[in-house]
Amino acid sequence: MMKAILCSFLILFLFPVSQGFSQEYYDNAPTLTVSLHQDSQFIHQDSDGYTIVTGIVANNDRLTAVSNIKIQVNFYDELDPNPIEIVQGTSTLEVIPANGKSTYSIRSETPNPNITQASVSLLGFDNSVAKQKGLTVYSTDVFLDNSFRFSGVLQNGGAPNSDTNVYLAFYDGFEPSRILSVSTIELGDVEPNGEVSFDIIEDIDSRAVGFLLFAESNIFYSDFIDIKIPEPQITNKLVTISGVSVEDSDGNPISELSVGSSVNIKSETLIQFVADQESNETAYTYYVQIKESGKSPIVEFIGKFDGRFIGTGQESQSIDWIPEKSGLFFIETFVWDRNNIPIADQGPFVLIVVK
Repeated sequence: MMKAILCSFLILFLFPVSQGFSQEYYDNAPTLTVSLHQDSQFIHQDSDGYTIVTGIVANNDRLTAVSNIKIQVNFYDELDPNPIEIVQGTSTLEVIPANGKSTYSIRSETPNPNITQASVSLLGFDNSVAKQKGLTVYSTDVFLDNSFRFSGVLQNGGAPNSDTNVYLAFYDGFEPSRILSVSTIELGDVEPNGEVSFDIIEDIDSRAVGFLLFAESNIFYSDFIDIKIPEPQITNKLVTISGVSVEDSDGNPISELSVGSSVNIKSETLIQFVADQESNETAYTYYVQIKESGKSPIVEFIGKFDGRFIGTGQESQSIDWIPEKSGLFFIETFVWDRNNIPIADQGPFVLIVVK
């Protein structure tokens, strides 16, 4: 359990939005009905300096809806074990249907640059009368250049609605994905059998690869629609990752290794053109993520290598790993620029057996 929590810290802060953050703690008391998805949680500072924690809360009850979900975030600095701020929030959806889920987004009360850590806990919830699935949302256009532009349509069922909102929950490309931010479009009253067009133009996190589109009113809700941001509009890939291998200390390729033995994870990367034509250089960070194979993969290790491509051509990267337990693992590799934008498609998967 402790290793899973520590791995969650590594995933979060390996790709920092602010250099001030060092770790994130989770306090998710076990419950049979409602739970926080720890892997989806993400902490960052917005452009105004406020610290925001986002994630997913799930209703695991197959029969009963829940409401009044109370989520508490404690914000800390690096030195004091006592929280600087304690903020309570709730889920994005007012009512989470049986066996359903909702995002949440909770912001610090002040734009405090001293906040470097946060803990998230579930305080409570109430059983609720279920809302009906009377709303439908769909996309009509998605575009991303210097800003994100999205258009869609909401269709209402056979009853008048009030307090109707459409939500976009942006997520990154990791498995499982983290919720980066939640945007709200307020539509207000919607007539019976009505159809309302909506759009949004805003800056989004450069790591976003897609978003969940959903809606809720005073009496209805919609399904979650998963919409990908089209690949050509996200970024031009400068680099190709190939030749991922695992070698022992003598440089011999291996497919099996022992617990406690040191190995090197190596990759070949081919850069096709440089990002900065004037300097002929491209600064990058190479990441290795190792997961234990299974139905719900657990991250076992994350490592990174900071480098700089000079011109075009092929280069090699190497990261050391010492496995701490036996099992079947798979290796993922990534190359990002210093603005946390992928400049290569994810490298080929590699399976490794640890005995």
